[in-house]
Amino acid sequence: MTTFNGSWRSGSTAGGCRNYPRTFWTNPQFKIQLDEADDDPTDDDDKCSFLVGVIQKNRRKQRKMGEDMHTIGFAIYEYKDQTNIQLRRDFFMTHAASARSETFINLREVMNRLALEPGQYFIVPSTFEPHKNGDFAIRVFTEKQTALQVIDVEVDAKLEDEEVDEDDISESFETLFEHLAGQDAEISCFELQRILNRIVSNRDDIQSDGFSLETCRNVISLFDKDGSGKIGLVEFKAFWNKLQKFLKIFKKMDIDCSGTMSSHEMRMALEEAGFTLNNTLTQILVARYASTDLLIDFDNFVGSLIRLETLFRIFKQLEVDDEGYAELDLFQWLHLVLN
Repeated sequence: MTTFNGSWRSGSTAGGCRNYPRTFWTNPQFKIQLDEADDDPTDDDDKCSFLVGVIQKNRRKQRKMGEDMHTIGFAIYEYKDQTNIQLRRDFFMTHAASARSETFINLREVMNRLALEPGQYFIVPSTFEPHKNGDFAIRVFTEKQTALQVIDVEVDAKLEDEEVDEDDISESFETLFEHLAGQDAEISCFELQRILNRIVSNRDDIQSDGFSLETCRNVISLFDKDGSGKIGLVEFKAFWNKLQKFLKIFKKMDIDCSGTMSSHEMRMALEEAGFTLNNTLTQILVARYASTDLLIDFDNFVGSLIRLETLFRIFKQLEVDDEGYAELDLFQWLHLVLN
């Protein structure tokens, strides 16, 4: 028997059942490798028998608080090529399940005996409806030796440097910058906040509560190369180019043209921007930047990307021999936290 623990979290890993194709793929995924058929001499179908059980955890405690059991089940999909990468929405939109639980039901445990051809399969446990918080354990019983593992994405970022040459900046943009920056020819976080909020207030295709001072400080921190606490013409142009890229991604992922994106759409938007985050980090990001309705507006989207890029760039500077870890002394730690 093999057991793994998992969780469904609203806005990130609680995608609901196959009836919700836009979010189903975000559920936790477990890969099982079935290599050897059963030894039953009376059975000539060369299939592998196994039991799959999904157990809701801590629901009795929640029941005392007036919450009932979630309606839960699971689906199993065969994937022909070897992979340790989470299956995406496109796969589930074009492939039928090889097996599934007999029903979705609000019991503590759902368990079924199944028989499948040898191969690689992905088990996707879920609640019936999306956005249902809960913890679970998945248990797999097999007659033969099998490998079961949790599938999640590897945390990574493809960071692109915005190369801007002052000679390539148009005269009209330079004139605009001089008007915005004033006599000192630099833009502070306070000036940047006023500029960005003036821009988004004049657009009706994106929703925004206004850029926070924290986001603007993070922008200055990321693009300020000389440590002045402000950005000049070239630095502002580099940020402006990145902002246009973010806007293009935001509008592409805003499928319903609501001016916002759902937390599940945000995961795809992050990947479009070059960031791959695992389920835990996605949950943290949603908790910090999404509204109570699990929607992300433009300023929060930009704020999350700027923060992510800043953290990844700092880590890359401190990383030891590309080994995936960093060592910090006290000064570096304080500089990281205060920056």
